[in-house]
Amino acid sequence: MSFLKNIKEDISTVFERDPAAKSTAEILLCYPGLHAIIMHRFAHFLYKKERFLAARLLSHFSRFLTGIEIHPGAKIGHRVFIDHGHGTVIGETTEIGDDVTIYQGVTLGGTGKEKGKRHPTIGNNVVISAGAQVLGAIYIGDNSKVGAGSVVLQNVPPNCTVVGIPGRVKVRRDPPLQGPDLNHQIISDPVDEILTDMQIKISKLEHSIEDQNCPQACPNPCPLTEPDPDESPKNKTS
Repeated sequence: MSFLKNIKEDISTVFERDPAAKSTAEILLCYPGLHAIIMHRFAHFLYKKERFLAARLLSHFSRFLTGIEIHPGAKIGHRVFIDHGHGTVIGETTEIGDDVTIYQGVTLGGTGKEKGKRHPTIGNNVVISAGAQVLGAIYIGDNSKVGAGSVVLQNVPPNCTVVGIPGRVKVRRDPPLQGPDLNHQIISDPVDEILTDMQIKISKLEHSIEDQNCPQACPNPCPLTEPDPDESPKNKTS
């Protein structure tokens, strides 16, 4: 796909995912995420041609202009949308699939000093919410969501939600959407679900123990009667 077609596709992606977008001119002039993606495509082209210094200089200028740092070696797919984007860092060996949405403050970072693959691979149709940290040569499966502020250190299977520090994975039982799932308010916490399940089990155990401790009803209950004062031991001895 040519650079011009890529840019047109990126503009259409902004219209689809940001209801605040009003016009093509506004998107071209006022969306730093789009600027970062466009400049990265040029920088990545130079990087593949082994024009490493020129690629890094263009990447450095892009970071200065947009507040988004994308290493020119990173591989980014089609229809990737970086919303707001300030503080986002994407490392050298990162690979991002198609239809991915990334919010501000996200780090797709590496671990260790070894050369080679050390940054994450992001599948298709993934949403990475604000402030999330995805670290190491791990894989985030297709149609997954990473909750805001999460720290992800292990692979995430497809169709999952991951939240917390460190990230905890929950399988999503609803069928995946055709596009990115941007409903950030609808995100479950697996720890909360575990605690709720434990609370239900504890309540059932308490009721079971109470039932076992209750005295069984006598089959032929005797009526309770007041003791006769004349039958007291003191009167009997006298």
